[in-house]
Amino acid sequence: MATVEEKASRAGDVLAVVEEQNVEFVRLWFTDIFGQLKSFAIGREELPHALDEGVGFDGSSITGFNRIEESDMVAMPDSGTFRILPWRTGETHKVGRLFCDVLKPGGEPYEGDPRFQMRRALARAKEMGFDHYYLGPELEFFPFKSDGTPRCWTGAGTSI
Repeated sequence: MATVEEKASRAGDVLAVVEEQNVEFVRLWFTDIFGQLKSFAIGREELPHALDEGVGFDGSSITGFNRIEESDMVAMPDSGTFRILPWRTGETHKVGRLFCDVLKPGGEPYEGDPRFQMRRALARAKEMGFDHYYLGPELEFFPFKSDGTPRCWTGAGTSI
């Protein structure tokens, strides 16, 4: 059986889920060229326009994106990535998220968008005859004890 979020694979479905689940804000997520998550929030009333035309933002404020002279960028939500943030579900007004493609103002893909680069790499692999491959993020984190000192991990998965 499909979850609420799985039903939201198309823009119309996203809007229906936002209404049905009382989602107040939607966070638009994308990454910079270093893979760092960047985001900003829009209200539910801004979502239809965002799904149709994207949301403009200042690319010069993102590390590695554009200079101030060419700073206009567009975050175009990918409706198939909609999810309700699980750590906000107990609240009266829920918060959702959508991953975005980063575009130039004319609608063409921005070369510094990691999602665009991934699609280019997959297309090249397919042209070379590769028809099956695996992709996965490299998750890195640094745990700290409550006093702020680093916590070390052994190869056996236990902490020291």
